[in-house]
Amino acid sequence: MMHMKTGVEQAVYAILLLNMLPDKAVLPGEAISQQVSASPTYFQKLLRKLVSADLITSVPGVKGGFKLTKRPEDLCVYDVYLAIEGQNSLYSSSGILGDMLELEKDENCCLLTNLMDEAEDAWKSVMKQETIAVLARKMQERRFHAKTENLKRWVQEKMVA
Repeated sequence: MMHMKTGVEQAVYAILLLNMLPDKAVLPGEAISQQVSASPTYFQKLLRKLVSADLITSVPGVKGGFKLTKRPEDLCVYDVYLAIEGQNSLYSSSGILGDMLELEKDENCCLLTNLMDEAEDAWKSVMKQETIAVLARKMQERRFHAKTENLKRWVQEKMVA
């Protein structure tokens, strides 16, 4: 079973927080890390990855913080995944079949590679279809609406304009 690290989830929700900002405002990294329950040191690494991927930008200084570089419609969940996890394939054959069949080390064979590649392509396709804008709309649904409004107020209190 594939296991996605917590960093991807934290990064997606951090971006959803940044999506709540007015145009010229930024949100301090410390505030975001508290809201997504991440250690500040670890979260700074995540933020640097998001900045390097040009998904968010960093504004330095006392009135500094972070903001989105792209419209939420143009930012998909897969972009965030790539920024945090990189382009590595989810599956890598360890050569068990070759060992079982006593094949030469240079005879690369794995019965699972094609299947896993297909599954990964399907997974990527789904992740590429879900944008931050869609997730933001889902947060506004009836069951989350009141809590999302509270979160928006929190963003307003913590933002630096």
